[in-house]
Amino acid sequence: MNERLKVLVVDDDRRMVKTICDILKVEGYTAIQAYSGDEAQQKVRENHPDCVIMDIKMPGIDGVEATAMIKSVSPDLPVVLMSAYATEDQINEAKKQGAYTVLTKPIDVQQILFFLSLLRKEESILVVDDDPAFSRTLRDILQASGYNVDTEADPEKVLGQMERTYKLVVLLDLNLGSVNGLDILQAIRARYPGKPVVLITGYREAMASSIETGLQIGAYACLYKPFAIEELTGIIEEISRGKLKSLLGEPFKR
Repeated sequence: MNERLKVLVVDDDRRMVKTICDILKVEGYTAIQAYSGDEAQQKVRENHPDCVIMDIKMPGIDGVEATAMIKSVSPDLPVVLMSAYATEDQINEAKKQGAYTVLTKPIDVQQILFFLSLLRKEESILVVDDDPAFSRTLRDILQASGYNVDTEADPEKVLGQMERTYKLVVLLDLNLGSVNGLDILQAIRARYPGKPVVLITGYREAMASSIETGLQIGAYACLYKPFAIEELTGIIEEISRGKLKSLLGEPFKR
């Protein structure tokens, strides 16, 4: 990796911290150590890590409280908690405070490494629309937000596009000239059952029945032209977080 991902490991068990940090360093990550909730907050402010792996049960400020404090400073920072014996109430509170998940100790290091390997992976989006001006504008805006974007106007080539590179999400116009967007959605669902597809249409009332059918088939959401780009990027970020959490065993919810 060109720029090393920084991972903050927090646990009052110093041997546990050393073991995890040693593994992370061997795998090419920058590992930062902390041994309390207070120290974790300080290290977040000083080092700006890309991820926090933290024990729940620690003297003083526990992992759940520390998560809430960390999120107040860095809302988008992924926090993964771990515990040998977390209660259901603690797990629910941890997630409420913004933790991605609570892993059971001893943690599966390979699962963590897989999660980290995809944490900063460039995410690709496929825009399927037969309006070249709209596709070009949407591509430029999303690229400026840091996404890789492919566009496709030919419905027959959509699955081929998806075979070539991994797509985080497909933005699919419901009206593709002579082709019904629902047919494309069905084809995507058959080949890639879990792929998030966001429907797009400029005909909210006229396409009401198709929209309802699309959502029943499994479309993630529907956006109506003209939509605010913040609404779209919010959905994409939600999908991205959900996919990352699924790598840690959390169900991906639509």
